[in-house]
Amino acid sequence: MYSDQATTPIDTDAVIIGAGPVGLFQVFELGLLEVKAHVIDSLAYPGGQPIELYPDKPIYDIPAIPVCTGKELTDALMKQIAPFGPTFHLGQTVTTVQQQDDGRFYVETDKHTRFLTKTIFIAAGVGAFEPRLLKVDGLEAFQGSQVHYRVKDPSVFKGKNIIIVGGGDSALDWALNFAQEGENKAESVILIHRRDAFRAAPASVAKMHELCEAYEMQFMVGQITDIVAETALDASTLKQVKVTGADGVTRTVPLDHLLVFFGLSPKLGPIAHWSLDIERKQLKVDTEKFSTNIPGIFAVGDINTYPGKKKLILSGFHECALAAFGAMPIIFPDKKVHLQYTTTSPKLHKVLGVESPVFD
Repeated sequence: MYSDQATTPIDTDAVIIGAGPVGLFQVFELGLLEVKAHVIDSLAYPGGQPIELYPDKPIYDIPAIPVCTGKELTDALMKQIAPFGPTFHLGQTVTTVQQQDDGRFYVETDKHTRFLTKTIFIAAGVGAFEPRLLKVDGLEAFQGSQVHYRVKDPSVFKGKNIIIVGGGDSALDWALNFAQEGENKAESVILIHRRDAFRAAPASVAKMHELCEAYEMQFMVGQITDIVAETALDASTLKQVKVTGADGVTRTVPLDHLLVFFGLSPKLGPIAHWSLDIERKQLKVDTEKFSTNIPGIFAVGDINTYPGKKKLILSGFHECALAAFGAMPIIFPDKKVHLQYTTTSPKLHKVLGVESPVFD
């Protein structure tokens, strides 16, 4: 069944849903087997959770890389898969998956990009992330201008009076970042949390108290209960927030920007309606080829579950290799596939676009 679109669906062997580290490595493993992939992601850029949540924070458990940031890992994976020329369809979400009479899958996104594919690899992490919102009347009108649930460009807050709300690592990390000397130092930083206990790293909490004692920032125990806005020339500006403290007193605090870090809520979204076996918002797979209950649909990375599952990037990389081999009988049913090694295989060297080494 096709939707009533004028354009012809893209005919492909593989569609990967998710452009995080595991989705990107799935491109690589398929590429080694000479399968070209189309990659779809709801974000406007590749990288997934590491780019969205901690682009500048160090990651220590990628094999052979002692330390790298989320951005560095994404950049390296993009470079690694470049020889395979994947096609990215970013800023769009898969809304429809329907199996056809010939066994292929019809896939359509919310931007009406359509595919006919032999296989689907779901590498959607823990689903689509939605920020937990600060619910105060009138606040949503300033979202994206003065109210922010993530930091896209730290320079926006340079020299500004900012209030940060939250008690986790993100709230503390950004409070310390903007309060200390640096190229994006804010004019003032006030951290607000509903209690004097944090879910953040103890060292970060200690540093925050140290900066407060040095009058480099402030910490308030309380909750934002109201806002004060000013309208001029048909444009409204958020001027102040009202903070009700643990002592029951409400104080008015001026600001230029409000940053809220209440965490992110993962949601499966449309995946929940594709007739896949789901257990606690995760897709059940086998451990031979990481297939779901529907042959031709595979799930790799944090989106899947099986006995002994560990939510680690390196586990997802392993799953990608077995899923790629598991898909070959579907993609190339008449082709015998042998395991080859990138170190010694001239064929793989050709696929990768590198010269075969000469061994003495």
